[in-house]
Amino acid sequence: MLTLQLINENPEHVIERLAVKNFDAREPIMKVVELDKQRRAAQKERDDNASQLNKMASQIGALMKQGKRDEAEQAKAAVAQLKATNKEIDDRMTAAASEITEILLSVPNVPYEGVPKGLTAEDNVVEKSGGPEPHLSEDALPHWELAKKYNLIDFDLGVKITGAGFPVYVGKGAKLQRALIQFFLDEASKAGYVEIEPPLVVNEASGLGTGQLPDKEGQMYHCQVDNFYLIPTAEVPVTNMYRDVIINQDDLPKKNCAYSACFRREAGSYGKDVRGLNRLHQFDKVEIVRIERPEDSYAALEEMKDHVQGLLEKLELPWHILRLCGGDMSFTSAITFDFEVWSAAQKRWLEVSSVSNFETYQANRLKCRYRGDDKKTHLCHTLNGSALALPRIVAALLENNQTPEGIRIPKALQPYTGFDIIN
Repeated sequence: MLTLQLINENPEHVIERLAVKNFDAREPIMKVVELDKQRRAAQKERDDNASQLNKMASQIGALMKQGKRDEAEQAKAAVAQLKATNKEIDDRMTAAASEITEILLSVPNVPYEGVPKGLTAEDNVVEKSGGPEPHLSEDALPHWELAKKYNLIDFDLGVKITGAGFPVYVGKGAKLQRALIQFFLDEASKAGYVEIEPPLVVNEASGLGTGQLPDKEGQMYHCQVDNFYLIPTAEVPVTNMYRDVIINQDDLPKKNCAYSACFRREAGSYGKDVRGLNRLHQFDKVEIVRIERPEDSYAALEEMKDHVQGLLEKLELPWHILRLCGGDMSFTSAITFDFEVWSAAQKRWLEVSSVSNFETYQANRLKCRYRGDDKKTHLCHTLNGSALALPRIVAALLENNQTPEGIRIPKALQPYTGFDIIN
């Protein structure tokens, strides 16, 4: 949620930057400015009344001592009237604050200055690329056919048990999943991330804290009886560990990683681009989360990008990094970099990670703060990234490493799988 300080300092700049996300912010931002003026004016009126009440309270005591009972009663009546006025002022202030919050919950984060303009993914900018270029035969199979050939993933059984988008991993397919999860967690631990095992369901306050609610409510699985939500990513419970927390600045940064199953309804996703593992309703992911001082957050973002790049290099996959344009960014992000891997059999790029800096947007919702040298509290910056999401990594590994003898396992994974080839 945007801070009132940011908006009041330069509302036109906020409006201009939100246009990069193709969001027309003029009406809501100017409404917030006006409501905040009204709230501050009411606060001044109330403070003046409080000062007057203190004076009158001392006067009443003096009048009573002097035997001026009638004047004292008149003063008491004036005090009662001021208290009634203050109640009306409090109601106005509460209503204004509630309306401000309601508006700001519907306004996305302001994009960082380095975010390019654009409407769709076609306008994203390739920043960097690397990894080996796979050379496959013309009859190379896509991963869903390889999964069937080697009995690794049963998509039909998943449909029978639950529905489309809930695959069943079998044999070496299940072991490959487990190997990737442990590999990613071990690499995160080496990089200084403390592992968390979070709940897979969260309450409404947690969804609001990280910005999934109300923006993505229709994309989340909702347990209506208890008003819980299945998590779309471990970002939600892990970041909410710091909700309503004041951190000593000497204890920053906070670096956490977590493996979890992730659940997404993916409403409206159809067609060939969602075949196999390309888009699922349930999938596994290792997430990295950081809580930083504002002056350190962009250096942290670069560290996170380097970490994800290192994982892809160890998996021997061809990759590139995209700087997302405003139109392709999430509601809550200030800047996002997507990592994609090349799927040699499908002949297209598959997103496997998003690394984002949210600056103070989530922290303001969460009331996640740190105490600085000035002894005052300040909003933290929050960051997170996929390190990594498994489905499309598995798709690329199966497709890019297929040989006449079977599917080769990258060297970095072999200690985790216990085998070097799937045949």
